[in-house]
Amino acid sequence: MASSERPVCQIFSFQDFKASPDPTLELPAQRLTSTPVPIVIDNGSFQTRAGWASAAVELDSPRLLFRSVAARSRGAARSETQIGNDIPNLEPLRWLLKSQFDRNVVVNFEIQELMFDHVFSRLGISSEAGVEHPVVLTEAPCNPLHCRQMMSELLFECYRVPHVSYGVDGLYSFYHSNAHSGVPPAHTGIVLSSGYHCSHILPIINGRFDAVNCKRVNVAGSQAASYLQRLLHLKYPGHLAAITLSRMEELLHGHSYTAVDYHEELEKWRSPAFYEQEVHRMQLPFSGKVPGGCVSVEERQERRAQQLRRLQEINARRREEKLQQDQEKLDRLMAVQELLEDGLLDHFHKRLVELNMDSAEELQSYINKLQLAVEQSRQKLLHSDGAEGKIEVSELEQPMDEGDGVALMDPDFPEDTLPEKHANVVQPMFSVAEYHQLFVGTERLRCSEIMFQPSLTGEDQMGLMETLQYVLARYTPEQQEALVSNVFLTGGNMQYPGMKERVERELLAMRPFQSQFKVTMASQPALGAWFGARDWALEHPPGAGAAEGWISRQEYEEKGGEYLSEHCASNVFVPMKIVKPLPARPAEPSMTTPVPSGAATTVSTLTPVLTPSCSTVAADVSMATS
Repeated sequence: MASSERPVCQIFSFQDFKASPDPTLELPAQRLTSTPVPIVIDNGSFQTRAGWASAAVELDSPRLLFRSVAARSRGAARSETQIGNDIPNLEPLRWLLKSQFDRNVVVNFEIQELMFDHVFSRLGISSEAGVEHPVVLTEAPCNPLHCRQMMSELLFECYRVPHVSYGVDGLYSFYHSNAHSGVPPAHTGIVLSSGYHCSHILPIINGRFDAVNCKRVNVAGSQAASYLQRLLHLKYPGHLAAITLSRMEELLHGHSYTAVDYHEELEKWRSPAFYEQEVHRMQLPFSGKVPGGCVSVEERQERRAQQLRRLQEINARRREEKLQQDQEKLDRLMAVQELLEDGLLDHFHKRLVELNMDSAEELQSYINKLQLAVEQSRQKLLHSDGAEGKIEVSELEQPMDEGDGVALMDPDFPEDTLPEKHANVVQPMFSVAEYHQLFVGTERLRCSEIMFQPSLTGEDQMGLMETLQYVLARYTPEQQEALVSNVFLTGGNMQYPGMKERVERELLAMRPFQSQFKVTMASQPALGAWFGARDWALEHPPGAGAAEGWISRQEYEEKGGEYLSEHCASNVFVPMKIVKPLPARPAEPSMTTPVPSGAATTVSTLTPVLTPSCSTVAADVSMATS
């Protein structure tokens, strides 16, 4: 019969990545041309990616990648702010970290300005005299007007850029994927984008973003990391300080996966063999030197003997001290008694009052007791030298100053009666390394499951696929077929293994019988938005006139900061008429109209009726659909 081999345990260590500061890059020679090359900035809520819109091989990837966080101590100067990779370890400064985002919308433009300063300076651009390069910047779907206005004001007024183009990160990634797969430009599909703070469902009809039917789900990577941290805190309450948010993000990126069938996968984890094979043991840092570790019997006996010798020395020293104190007190009392014998009664009674005594008989009683105590103490000191192993504890009034947890022993309690374990008794071995291991089992799939079941974390909202079904129901059957024929997954939180298979299974259960659909995963889910923005900037360079997708400085001054020039990967620009009433005017007196003679006299009161053009002013205010 073949013996069953025990599966090998998978033990992993946390990398605890330490960031190194971004170097200051030199401005490439090919960038110093008459036509400035655009700068592409993917302004993500988790990571900022910046680089040049160039077809050169050495510049075809982001030159800067750093976390979108800033840290500045209270009272520190603005120049002392640490940005992104300037912070080697986020955990000690977690309480100081600030971001420019609320969810995925930029609201803190002071931090955003620091991010732009960091990007331009590290790319080798001096922003003191202005940035002469056009900027391609990503923004949130259905970005509020005020946020875009503040961003345009920051770029045009503070940095004096010549052109700015805004686009949605998920649509840029969709554009990049279709361009490389040969899909015609007027494409139709639906984008499932999941980032750090929220996820989006972005329908695209004939190459244009349908902002009216897009939806947002407030569950993404940060919620998954917090949920995983909470699960492990409950599981390992002894390692709360070691289970940090940075390590949870490392677990998400390297050890989590998405179950195709969640409940079926949980049933598999019930099997001990499956658990031993699939559980990931994460080794925490620990020190191998542990007090009271595994020691031999001889070492324990030697340690015990040392403790006994130390106790004997302490007791002997305290006996000597007490004997000396009693002897000094006895000498003082004898000196008072000598005053009585010498006939100095006044001095004698005065000393009795000082000693709080009433009579000579009481003094004699104290002297007798002290003499007896001093004699007994001397006898004990003489016997303690030859009586090894017996310790007097009756006179010890304070605990030991030094000791290893061994209680003081009574002199009548012999040492030999203490049971001693034999050397051949097998003791359970305590593994310090195993104690500092995190067994990550079902947590590997539970953290990513919250995208489909937000109720696991207490969120009262629909999951990603349920929201997708709601969005598809708003279209005609023909449009639904066109949309599901190109389902595109992008975003850093979509990189879980099994995510594509899970979406296909959910669509199979959602769509009618024998309907066709196609799910595509971005080749680089985290960097696809930057590459798409770069491809778009190369194909649509800013011109002297009104170029599609670009906002010039003149248009910014004429149409306001909220203005948006649409393109295939941008939000929708919807102008809205907002009626502004004029100030109240004083009422005019009524007028009478004369009637011809011979007719009945009729007096008609005419009140002036203002035309809408006089009473109201129609103002075109640009407003994106939200």
